[in-house]
Amino acid sequence: MSTTTEMRYVNAVTQALRDCMEQDLTVVVMGEDVANAGGSFKATRGLLDTFGPGRVIDTPISESAIASAAVGMALTGMKPVVEIMFMDFITLSMDALVNQAAKARYMFGGQGSVPMVLRTPHGGGLSAGPQHSQCLEAWLAHIPGLKVVCPSCPQDAYSLLRAAIADPDPVMFIEHKAMYANKGEVDTAKTARIGEARIARAGRDVTLVTYGATVNVCLKAADQLGKEGMEAEVVDLRSIQPWDKAAVLESLSRTHRAVVVHEAVQAFGVGAEIVATIADEGFDELDAPVLRVAAPFMPAPFASSLEKGYAVTVDRVMDAVRKTLA
Repeated sequence: MSTTTEMRYVNAVTQALRDCMEQDLTVVVMGEDVANAGGSFKATRGLLDTFGPGRVIDTPISESAIASAAVGMALTGMKPVVEIMFMDFITLSMDALVNQAAKARYMFGGQGSVPMVLRTPHGGGLSAGPQHSQCLEAWLAHIPGLKVVCPSCPQDAYSLLRAAIADPDPVMFIEHKAMYANKGEVDTAKTARIGEARIARAGRDVTLVTYGATVNVCLKAADQLGKEGMEAEVVDLRSIQPWDKAAVLESLSRTHRAVVVHEAVQAFGVGAEIVATIADEGFDELDAPVLRVAAPFMPAPFASSLEKGYAVTVDRVMDAVRKTLA
């Protein structure tokens, strides 16, 4: 019997939650409007009917309380999956995440773990404004003890969420709100490992290192560049912390050029860490400087016309590739 079906990104998230909850009674879902309303983006739709209010829990509008409760539940044997409605609101839960969840294993000599998952959507493209469009994953990746993943397709949304829920440590699971309607094949028997990148497109001339929504931007850019005789390899990190340094350096050893692409602002971002690592450990492979394509250092605009100018686009990626190949 086939385990593969086409589904939307958001439905892949729902299916992963459903499958984990059916197989493990300690898995609970909690957050604002996740039960009766099915979540702001309907990722938890239908779970209440199946699993009841004891395992699908509507919470007060307090991100700090939600995250703190999840840490306590995880420390005492549960596996909470928390939804924070927008990544921007994660700022209100940082004490629980940074000072408690991330440090429990270290502070208790490995005797206590925090097997919780925090799901949250980031990114722009919906004219949601500066308080609902931020990409703050670099904050989280900076904290020892937190794992950070960001799937770019329905298959990884399913497989990586299952891996995150099975992980004994806190995992920040970052989705992109503009990708929820994207369709793709999902094999529910396929597994994924946190910290392992994938080659989304093979190429010989330049390595594009990216994750999340900008994977699709890079794939489109690579297709256009191919018509001009330039073959770009697209490395989908999938996991930001830990990140697959070996896969990036291996790709670089073949292409000898690299461009790092992400939607978050460029300054002090994930791309800076990747570029620094390439400079430290892959410098002898480089035939040109490593370039970055990211958002400018400013809040995300509300007006759609301004947001288009703020966003990482296919043209910006192609310009960077042409520059590094010049």
